[in-house]
This record gives sequence, C-alpha cells and structure tokens, in this order.
Amino acid sequence: MKQFADKAADFVPAVERVFGTHPRVLDGSRAVLIGDLKLQLEAGERELWLIERHGALEHRLDVVEVRDSIEDALRAAKEKLDG
Repeated sequence: MKQFADKAADFVPAVERVFGTHPRVLDGSRAVLIGDLKLQLEAGERELWLIERHGALEHRLDVVEVRDSIEDALRAAKEKLDG
C-alpha cells in the first residue's frame, strides 16, 4: 500500500508554533498571512515563499526549500526574516 504525505496538512498549525501567532489562512491553507508577510507553499509543497504585501502589491523576498519537515522550513524562513 502506498502512503502519501501532505506537508500542507500541518502548515497552519506549524506556522502558529514557529511564529507564535494565529495567521490568517488564504488560498485553501496553502498560504497564510501574518501582518504584511505572506507565506505560501508552491511547487507541490517543495517551496515556501516569503512574500511582502503592500495592499494589492506583492514582492517576493525569498524562498526556502521544503525538504523533510514543513516546520523546519518555517524555522529557516523565520531565521531569514529575523537575520
């Protein structure tokens, strides 16, 4: 029997754990908004994009590769934002 892993299934709870805040869920739980920062899973949940929003305008700041754990990718994203 094949097993499928859906990294996006834990995305919103992992964002809450790593960033310590309840995000606004966008796009069917594949993207969240924390203030003016949008975190979005793309490329089959293999990329986590950090996107700065100003009203309707968006600016892609950086991308983090999602390897094993979405939470590890979120921690790496938080380090990039803090550092």
